Amino acid sequence: MDTGRRSRLLGAALISALASVSLQGMRPTTALPPAGRPEMSQADQTFRVSSPDGAITASISVGDRLAFDISWRGRALIGPSPISMTLGDGVVLGRQPQLLNVRRLTVSDPIEPVVPEKYAQIEDRYNELALDFQGGWGLEVRAYDDGMAYRFRVDETQDLTVYAEGFDVVFEADPVVWFHTEESFLTHSERLYERLRVSEIPAGKMASLPVLIGFDDGPKLAITESDLRDYPGLYLEGTGVSALHGIHPAYPAEQVQVGDRTVKVTRRADYIARTRGARTFPWRLLVVAEEDGDLIESTMVFRLAPQLRIADASWIRPGKVAWDWWNANNVYDVGFRAGLNTSTYKYYIDFAADHGIEYVILDEGWSDPADLWKLNSDIDLESLLAYARERGVGLILWVVWKTLDDRFEEAMDRFSDWGVAGIKVDFMQRDDQPMVNYYWKVAEAAAQRRLLVDFHGAYKPAGLRRAYPNVLTREGVRGLEHSKWDSTPDPEHNVTIPFIRMLAGPMDYTPGAMLNAQKRQFHPVFDRPMSLGTRVHQVAMYVVYESPLQMLSDSPSNYLREKECLAFIADVPTVWDETRVLSAQVSDWVAVARRRGDVWYVGAMTDWAARDLVLDFSFLGSGEWEAVIFEDGLNADRNAGDYRRRELTLGSGDRLSIKLAAGGGWAARIELRD
Repeated sequence: MDTGRRSRLLGAALISALASVSLQGMRPTTALPPAGRPEMSQADQTFRVSSPDGAITASISVGDRLAFDISWRGRALIGPSPISMTLGDGVVLGRQPQLLNVRRLTVSDPIEPVVPEKYAQIEDRYNELALDFQGGWGLEVRAYDDGMAYRFRVDETQDLTVYAEGFDVVFEADPVVWFHTEESFLTHSERLYERLRVSEIPAGKMASLPVLIGFDDGPKLAITESDLRDYPGLYLEGTGVSALHGIHPAYPAEQVQVGDRTVKVTRRADYIARTRGARTFPWRLLVVAEEDGDLIESTMVFRLAPQLRIADASWIRPGKVAWDWWNANNVYDVGFRAGLNTSTYKYYIDFAADHGIEYVILDEGWSDPADLWKLNSDIDLESLLAYARERGVGLILWVVWKTLDDRFEEAMDRFSDWGVAGIKVDFMQRDDQPMVNYYWKVAEAAAQRRLLVDFHGAYKPAGLRRAYPNVLTREGVRGLEHSKWDSTPDPEHNVTIPFIRMLAGPMDYTPGAMLNAQKRQFHPVFDRPMSLGTRVHQVAMYVVYESPLQMLSDSPSNYLREKECLAFIADVPTVWDETRVLSAQVSDWVAVARRRGDVWYVGAMTDWAARDLVLDFSFLGSGEWEAVIFEDGLNADRNAGDYRRRELTLGSGDRLSIKLAAGGGWAARIELRD
C-alpha cells in the first residue's frame, strides 16, 4: 500500500477511535458527536502558559499521553488534542511521558529584519514553557499575543528515524474552515480555498498549509508551521468530525522524471524523515486573530524562524522585476520582431532602466529547460548581461530545479561568473524531506555567491527567508498566471489570499495586468492575457500583496500606453517600515496602509461585490498630506479598465468614504506637504 495512503488511513482510524471516547460530565457544543478527545488518566498534570497580554492560554496535559489545548479570552477554541512523535525501535515521544523538569521563560526582544516585509522592527514578545522528559527529549511551548506554538526537541546525538508525527487539532465547536484542498503530495500549492464546516471534511481529504479556521462569533485561527528544516512539510486532513489530523509526505524511495521538469515519486518509504539527533523539530503554530486584519499584520512565522545565517547581507536588494513570460514577450510598436531574442530583452532592460525597475527576468526559453548549457542561439546572453550592467539593471535567470541540481555547483558558479543578479527556481512541486533540504541547499549556495532566489512551483514559506533573506519571495499561490488558461484567480480569491497564504510569508502572485475584464467579458488568451477585476484592483495589489521581489507581469508596451498607472506601480516600495490594516474581512475586502520612510501608501480591494468603505487616516501625523489617488471609474463595472486619477489633501483626523466597483480597487500615495 502507498505509504501516504496508509498514513491517511491510520490517521482517520486514530481520530475515529478518539471520537468514541466517552467524556463524563462534558457535552459537545454542537449536535455533532464529541470530536477526538484524548483519554486522560487520574494522574494527569496540566501546565499552562499565557500570552503576555493574558488573552491566549495554551495548556499541556501530561498523562498517559501528551495533549494541548487553547483558549482565548476564557473561551475554549481547541479542546485536548494529542501530539506525539514516533521514532525508531518503537519509541513514541508523548506516550506515557515521564516528566523530569519544568522551565519557564519570558522574552521581549526586538528583531530588525534584513528584508522588512511588513515592519522595520518586530517585537518578539512571548512566554515560554519548556518540559523535559525522561529519555532525552522535551517540548517547548510559546504563547504570543497573537497565538501559540509548540515543537518537539530531541537531545539524543545519534541519527534518528522519524516514522510519524502525531498532530491532531480537536475543535470545541464546528467552525468554518478555508481548506486549501490538495489531490496529492505532488503539488504546486496553487489550489483554491474551499469554505466548509470542519465536520464536512471527510477522512482522507487533505489541504496544504496554512489552513484558516473561523469560529462563529469569535476569532479566526490559522494553522501553519515554521522552522521547517531537514523534515517534510505538514498537511492537514479531515476526519468527518470537528477535528483535523496532521500528515506528512513519507520519504521518497523511488522516483521518475516525467518530461523535462517534473520528478514524480513512485514509491515512498515507511518513514517520513531520517535526520541527525540533538535537534529541534518544526514549530506547529496557531495564529489567533481577534480581527481579520490581524492575520495580515501577524509576523509569527518569521519570529519562530531560524536566525540569520548570512554574515554580510548588505548586498541583498529587494525591488521590482519586468517579467517576460506572462505577457509572452508580446511587445509592439517596436522596430524588431518580438520574441525570445536579444532585441526583445534589450527592450525590457531599457524599460526597466528608464522607470527605476531593478530587475528583468529571463524566463523559460533562454536555455533548454533540460540543459542549462544549451543556450538559445537567438539570445546573445553575454551581450545582454553587459548591456544590463551598463544600464544598472540586474538579470534573473529561470531554471528547472532538477536541471540545476544535476550540475549544481558548476551551474551556480557559472551564474556567479556571468554576474547575474539571481535565479528563479521552478517545478519542485514537493515538500518531502529531500526537497525541503534542496531549498536550503539552493539558499545557502546562492547566498555564498550573492545571488537572489525566487522559488516557483513551491510549497508555502516556512521560515527559510529569515535565515537566508536572499530568498526574497516564492510562489506557492494561485496567482495571475492562471488567467492565461482559466477564469481564476478572480477577485474573491484575490481578497482571500492576503489573510491565509500571505500569513506564511511573501507570495509571488505576479500582479500588474493592464488588460482588465469584468466576469462577463473575460476569456483566457495565453499569449495576450487579461485579468479578472478592474485596473485599480491590479494597481492596489502592489500595496496589499507582500513580495520583496515584485513582478510587473504585463508587456512593457502595455505599461507605456498606461503611463499614469506605470508611474504609480514603479514608485510603490517592495519593503515596508510599518503596516496597518484599515478595514478587512476574509474573502470580501481588504484595505491596508503601509509606510516606507515618510511616505504612506494605501491599497484596497474587494470581491465581486461593489462596496463603499470608510478609511480612517488617523495614522497620519500632523500637518497636511498630499494624496495621489487611483479609483475605479464610474463605468468600471462595464469596462474594467476605467479608472480615475485625482489628487486630494488629507489630515490625520480625516475619514474618507471610497467606492469600489465589483472586482474593484483603490490605491493612494500620501506624502506630507512641504
